[in-house]
Amino acid sequence: MVTLNPRLSVTHNGHNTWKLYISNVEPKDSGTYMCQINTDPMMSQMGHLSVVIPPDIADDDGSEASAPEGGSVALRCTATGVPAPTISWKRNEGRNIVFRDEDSKENKVVYSYVGSTLVLKGLRREDMGTYLCIAANGIPPTKSRRYEVTVLFPPVIRVASPVVLRATDMQVTLQCYVEASPRALTTWQKGKSQSGGKLLNSSKYIISEEVVSEYGIRMNLTITRLKKMDFGEYTCAAINGYGKAEGTINLKETPQKTTTTTTTTTTTTTTTTTPRPTSTTTRPPKKHLKKQPDRTNHNALDADLRQAELNNALNFYNINTYGANNSHNEYAQRTERQKVRPSGPPRHFVVYNRSPFTTPSLTIFITYCAIHIVI
Repeated sequence: MVTLNPRLSVTHNGHNTWKLYISNVEPKDSGTYMCQINTDPMMSQMGHLSVVIPPDIADDDGSEASAPEGGSVALRCTATGVPAPTISWKRNEGRNIVFRDEDSKENKVVYSYVGSTLVLKGLRREDMGTYLCIAANGIPPTKSRRYEVTVLFPPVIRVASPVVLRATDMQVTLQCYVEASPRALTTWQKGKSQSGGKLLNSSKYIISEEVVSEYGIRMNLTITRLKKMDFGEYTCAAINGYGKAEGTINLKETPQKTTTTTTTTTTTTTTTTTPRPTSTTTRPPKKHLKKQPDRTNHNALDADLRQAELNNALNFYNINTYGANNSHNEYAQRTERQKVRPSGPPRHFVVYNRSPFTTPSLTIFITYCAIHIVI
């Protein structure tokens, strides 16, 4: 071995193999090595050593950058390694990187960007957050570094519910959502900000805040056991070096429910109708003449004689019942128009009265008269 380096050593297996060992390899150990055998002629074999180094990111670059809304920032990342590492940028939580021009007009949206310098123009508050510089050259481990970007703007307040209704003796929580960068100083006041007093944490008022984003917080004011004097306007305020903002919430008492009792009186009227008695002087009941079969063998009478006999019997009935000039002779006239068989033995006629007001004696009388005429 030509060189005198304690980190280098050679071993021989006693036959035909020599090996070179380098301990604690350094970058300067890279190069070409030759194994030579002093024979005649001389024989040699060449070998090349490359020392690789995993990536590393220099700390001389700043890890924070800030600018007002609409401004620009430049993030620089310097990395070393063998071979030379590739530098890429990504946002934390998988969000996209947005490139804009000076007028904040969006040009390009990417998931990752390759390059040692990341320039963001036309900043908006949603660009605020963590950006990662990642250096990789295929030699593990991969190196990364965090850069914080802050976008500065005055506070903006949004009220969750401008009007809140609650009843007395209940608890209520009033909320305001604040966006500000840098983080704003927040306060609660009863009434207008010019006249109201600042509220502090106590058994009556419980004040708290929740962080919802890089630049947003939620202000909470809890009021316990509401009284009449607690109702009114409450003001939430936020202030930072770029401005001030306020929001107003009107706490109102819930109207009491009124119960109205209504009494309804129902009057029932019952009408009893007495049926009118049936007059016996109304239209006479219809009478039907039923032909009775003749069981005698008398000779047939002339048709005209039988017709005259029937007419006389009916006229006699009408005169005795209704009078000579009574107009209720409709039935007799209708019967008179009925045809009588032109031949056959004498017929006996019985008057059937369907009205309950006709007496049996009248029926017998009419039958008798009819028979008397025939004889």
